[in-house]
Amino acid sequence: MLTASVDWEIPPLAKVAVTGAAAVLVGLTTWATTEPREPRQQALPAPGSLPPDQWPPVPEHFTGRAEALAELREVFTERRKTSGLSPPLVVSLYGRGGVGKSALMTRFAHELAGWFPDARLYADLRGGVDAPVRPDEVLIGFLRALDVRLTTDPGGLDELRKLWLTWTKGRRILIGLDNAHDAAQVKALIPAEPGCAVLVTSRAPLFLNGTHDTRLGVFSEAHGVELLARLAGGDRVVDDLEAAKEVVRLCDYLPLAINICGARLATREQWSMREMAARLADTRRRLDQLEVAPTVDKSVRASVQLSYDDCTGMQRRLLRLLSALTAPDVPGWVAGELLDSSGLDGADQLEALIDAQLAECSGTDQTGTMRYRLHDLVRVFAAELAEQDEAERRRAAIERVLYGYRRRAEEAAQNRWPQDWSKGGRRSDADGQVRAGDWLNAERLTLLSMIHLARQLRLWELTWGLARAFCSLCHSLRAYWSDWVAVAELGCEAAAQIGDRRALAIALLDSASVHGGLGLRERALEEARRALATFEELGETWWAARAMRTIGMTLFSDGHLDRAQDYLIGAITAFKGEDDLWWMARTQRNLAEMRMSERRPDEARELLEDALEIFKRDGNRYSEAQTLRVYGEVLAAQARVEHRAGDLRLAANLFTRAGFSLDRASEMFRQRGELWEEARCLRAAGEVGDPDNGLRELDFVRRAEKILVALGDSWGVARTAVSAGRALARLGRIEESERELRRAVRGFEELEDRWWMARSLRYLGEAHLDAGGRGAAVEPLEQARDIWSRRSGSSWCCWRRSPGPRWPGSACCWPPRSWWTWCSPEPCVR
Repeated sequence: MLTASVDWEIPPLAKVAVTGAAAVLVGLTTWATTEPREPRQQALPAPGSLPPDQWPPVPEHFTGRAEALAELREVFTERRKTSGLSPPLVVSLYGRGGVGKSALMTRFAHELAGWFPDARLYADLRGGVDAPVRPDEVLIGFLRALDVRLTTDPGGLDELRKLWLTWTKGRRILIGLDNAHDAAQVKALIPAEPGCAVLVTSRAPLFLNGTHDTRLGVFSEAHGVELLARLAGGDRVVDDLEAAKEVVRLCDYLPLAINICGARLATREQWSMREMAARLADTRRRLDQLEVAPTVDKSVRASVQLSYDDCTGMQRRLLRLLSALTAPDVPGWVAGELLDSSGLDGADQLEALIDAQLAECSGTDQTGTMRYRLHDLVRVFAAELAEQDEAERRRAAIERVLYGYRRRAEEAAQNRWPQDWSKGGRRSDADGQVRAGDWLNAERLTLLSMIHLARQLRLWELTWGLARAFCSLCHSLRAYWSDWVAVAELGCEAAAQIGDRRALAIALLDSASVHGGLGLRERALEEARRALATFEELGETWWAARAMRTIGMTLFSDGHLDRAQDYLIGAITAFKGEDDLWWMARTQRNLAEMRMSERRPDEARELLEDALEIFKRDGNRYSEAQTLRVYGEVLAAQARVEHRAGDLRLAANLFTRAGFSLDRASEMFRQRGELWEEARCLRAAGEVGDPDNGLRELDFVRRAEKILVALGDSWGVARTAVSAGRALARLGRIEESERELRRAVRGFEELEDRWWMARSLRYLGEAHLDAGGRGAAVEPLEQARDIWSRRSGSSWCCWRRSPGPRWPGSACCWPPRSWWTWCSPEPCVR
């Protein structure tokens, strides 16, 4: 502003003239540059129609910062001229709280949107609060936004970082990291791709290598007056320019404080600019006499206090209650629950806080819902006033929010996987399942904070209910493994505190599912057995069948097929007795997979055909696709048997049908965006063993591995190396086959999966036997035998694989009568 930049030591008449002209200019500038206010609620585009854009909206009254914007434009423009070998551009904006770092970053990011067509990702790292967001949580959120479905546990931060580098490669993505606490919180989030760029805000410099650092200072007097004019109206500034400048000075030229004062003036037309200055000065004098926390500048505190004092009692209560929630942001319905009013009334009060600049919109989530948050400085201020609410009344308000989240989480979980909630389960369409997944992706961090808040308040029933819904969603999506295992433990703790044996057994079953998925099978088995014992004592036959299936699948995964089959068959019988055809068919598919491991494809086929009929009749497309995959594997196994027996015509027919079944399953998963399931279908297609399609099958395996590497599924990658080794062996490329199978052995050894180590070694021995290399087959076969013998002490099933007549009787026990027999690590089924 001209009036703020000239030397005021001029004659009085000249000063009046300049002041009048400048005041008119303030009004004209404000009128010309203030954009009309847009409605906050925006329609969500159709899924997949646009790349993810998580950035919050540009502040409505963004003012000034022309020099900072010009500097940023120059930095980005220069970077675009450099070679593609440059590291990604990282720009750090740092400065004191309330100086406007986030507003500047958001304003510039929207200007750059067209430069980054692949994605625009944003995360509030909450570095100004006691519990900043962990880097691994941010990476999981970013990967999910890029549609990376982490269906297996990717591991720790290092593994997530590798995935992040994989999925950002070749893409142009703009990443915003707001309110960083320190460099350690940021480093893992920076991609390696030159086409990406990162904007970071923090209160202190981060000293990251290769970063362009910009310190953002407070406003000049001119820009402060201009911002005040935008908010309060140019006429009021014109009427008393000196008072306006005094308000800006009392705000320490901090944009946050000026925003709050200007917003309060906008809602109090009867207040003059001089009255605002007097009120602000009096508030600062009162604060100077108090012991206040050093985390909030007194200028900000004074402006917040003044605006807070002028709010209605309901608005003040809402602000205090919002500060009691530890969530990073919340949807609008939370305000109604906190105030025990209707959703519309709560939304109106929340909008009033936004108009007063005491709350802010954080953007629209994946479900199309607008979300809201408090600036961390405002949160600290409001939390200090929490004692103004009666403890019981405050607790009741938080409970209403927690119950609201429980209702919504349970609804999403039942839409996603209805069979997990009741016998038979209500029907759920594909759209409902997608919406449920989107809801969890949008609410994950907030839902986790609500679960921990419920536990902190010792609201055990709510803790259990929220945990149960969260575990069900994670199980159905095979996502958020580290969160899933932590919440499962909270569910068990809550159920134990309640003293509800049924709830504890359900929580134990949830815990067994995640621990089994993580490879912690002994713990999973112990939890599932405890659950089964409780369900049987309580007469909960349906849940007992669920526990029996979990035990059977855990034993199957651990290689104990003889014991596994008893539990699976028992579960099938129980589900049939309960008239729950979905769970019966699903368990039949599991038993069919076990029969395949035992080389009993005819029995497996019969089980699968019954299951397919049920899934098709009930319209369970996902389950149908999973069963089609296994069915394709069974048909391929039968084809190989017929081909070895010399019935080439029947073998060709079965190979064709196997390929069709696997193609159909793969396409069904591809249409749903289920990459992990699609990769399993591709891997199965690579294991068909059709001698006329050897190269094509190897290509299927390579495609499957590419997907699984991108998803961070280390077990799946090792398993696919087995498939690659076997495919290469069928092509006669024995050296390459051995390399792949040795790679599989190393992978399973790292994962401590002894059963698949033995299987990989067995397949290596087979490959050498089929190629006539009997000497080379001895070592891997003996290693496989030793692993299994040390592991279980069970007998082995052995089949002759050498050319010539079969060994009399298809099975025997180890040690084999001749070294050229080969072994299977499944115990004999007698």
